[in-house]
Amino acid sequence: MTKTAVLAPSTAAGEPAASSAAPRRRLLRRALPPAAFALLVILPYSTLDLPALLPGPVNSPGSLQLLGVCLVFAGLAATYDLLFGHTGLLSFGHALYVVLGSYTVNIAVTKWEFGLTAALALTVVVGLVVPALLGALALRVRGIAFAMVTLAMAQVAAIAVASDPGRLTGGEEGLSLLPSAVPEFLAGIDNTANLYWLALGYLVLVAGAVAWLVNSEPGRVWAAIRENEQRVAVLGLQPYRFQLLAFVIASFLAALGGTVHLFLMGGSSPQITTSSFTLGFLLMVVLGGAGTRWGAILGGLLYAYLDHRLGALGTSEGVAGLPGWLRGPLSEPLFVLGVLFMGVVYFLPGGLSGLGARLRRNRGVRP
Repeated sequence: MTKTAVLAPSTAAGEPAASSAAPRRRLLRRALPPAAFALLVILPYSTLDLPALLPGPVNSPGSLQLLGVCLVFAGLAATYDLLFGHTGLLSFGHALYVVLGSYTVNIAVTKWEFGLTAALALTVVVGLVVPALLGALALRVRGIAFAMVTLAMAQVAAIAVASDPGRLTGGEEGLSLLPSAVPEFLAGIDNTANLYWLALGYLVLVAGAVAWLVNSEPGRVWAAIRENEQRVAVLGLQPYRFQLLAFVIASFLAALGGTVHLFLMGGSSPQITTSSFTLGFLLMVVLGGAGTRWGAILGGLLYAYLDHRLGALGTSEGVAGLPGWLRGPLSEPLFVLGVLFMGVVYFLPGGLSGLGARLRRNRGVRP
């Protein structure tokens, strides 16, 4: 028997195994999102204590607030990915719309004595009108010029908040949310679980909206614009209109996230007006994988968690017992985040969401 004859049966036998593995992987990919959602829903009922990962038991107010913040940032990262990953628009001013959502509601109820419903309605109007006007102006330019224009707009908002016009924003101290304006089911430490579920609802809303949009007709045009804007124009479409639509939708969803962030934190902070806040969104998207289904959400969860927990871990007893040359860098959250970012960019150019496919390719398994 020849060597070819011996090898042929094993090759043929391997093909059905590989082909049968593909449906299982597709089934697993479909089952993971609902399973993850169910786990996140019941998480506030868990009494599991993870001292190295969370500030207390999972159902403690501190842990639930941290997890809620991570969920909000995951949703905000997905709104930024709608611009950057799916449409190819590099914006350095996305934080402006988070600021609009947070400060508009807060000023309306705290300073102007609006009811919460009226304040939310005002935020919806502002969250649609302002990005439509600013986007119409910024999208007159392309590339790095667009990024600089959006950065300038965000800086104007940061200066306005810091200057405290009419004593509305609280300046550098921020503006605390009026306790009487918070619904009873969201007020107090005992209702931290409800705030967590509010953040989870926001993430589900954004993830569902983005998934539907990118598979719609405008979403296919956005993908074409990202790849080659001139070709889209040659086909008779108007890239400007489609880019403006993506800009308005992403900004509006970010404004909703700013409102949820306001309730979670109990006030509006000038920290969300900084340019580093927007750069954080870019890092989240790149870490997770730009333009992928779950990359931005994964990157947002990881970045927000590390950003809030690395400070506490850097002062922990475990790090304090390390040698000085190692203790110093590990006690600096920005250093750790920078190393993580460089490692992902170098070893995983497609982001963390592409890790599974890369491992399968290394094993010689078909996607």
